Amino acid sequence: MAVEKDPAHAPPPATPRRKGGALRDTVIVLAIALALSFLVRTFLVQAFYVPSQSMLPTLQVDDRILASRITGSDVVRGDVVVFTDPGGWLPPPRSPGGAVGALRTVLTWVGLLPSDADDNLVKRVIGLGGDRVRCCDAKGRIVVNGDPLDEPYLAPGGTDQVRFDIVVPPGRMFVMGDNRAHSEDSRFHLEKANGTVPLANVVGPVIAIVWPIGHWQRIGPPPTFTTVPAPTAPG
Repeated sequence: MAVEKDPAHAPPPATPRRKGGALRDTVIVLAIALALSFLVRTFLVQAFYVPSQSMLPTLQVDDRILASRITGSDVVRGDVVVFTDPGGWLPPPRSPGGAVGALRTVLTWVGLLPSDADDNLVKRVIGLGGDRVRCCDAKGRIVVNGDPLDEPYLAPGGTDQVRFDIVVPPGRMFVMGDNRAHSEDSRFHLEKANGTVPLANVVGPVIAIVWPIGHWQRIGPPPTFTTVPAPTAPG
């Protein structure tokens, strides 16, 4: 015999999902992801492409690197740093056009794409405020505060293409590429502030190569700079 169901205990009819609910949830999740990415980019790390051969063999062309923004103002000798062009070091920037260019700009701004901005450079810090930096000793080595540097990270090709003897002004840094024969660095801008760059221009020290996987490694100041004495001039 069939048993009749009590209408009072019947389950409530399913309500259709409100139109736009799924879209709203997707937008919220995307907004949270973008916000977190932006916070990471602003306060923790930022990704960059390596645009040129000036840092060979340490950094290869098109390597993806991470620069720490936590210690951006705490630069030490030997650091590989990303910094903005102090003026006249790079040609005028080329802005990508169209919708693809606009999308790429947005994704780079929030940190979902590495920056390949035309106003950023990457070099190694050789001297800081007060340091006397000169090229070169009898063996062709850079000398900082009287201490010649042994630089095993350099690409073949020599160091002494440009002779100089300068003192780094306070609040600035003297930078050079590891590929000295193919790096238009501080040596080629000596007419302005002895070729130095304001520390305020530093985005952050490079802490790692993250792509391609075969190039992965941590980046930090090499031991050759640990023996450099303190400058005699105030920095």
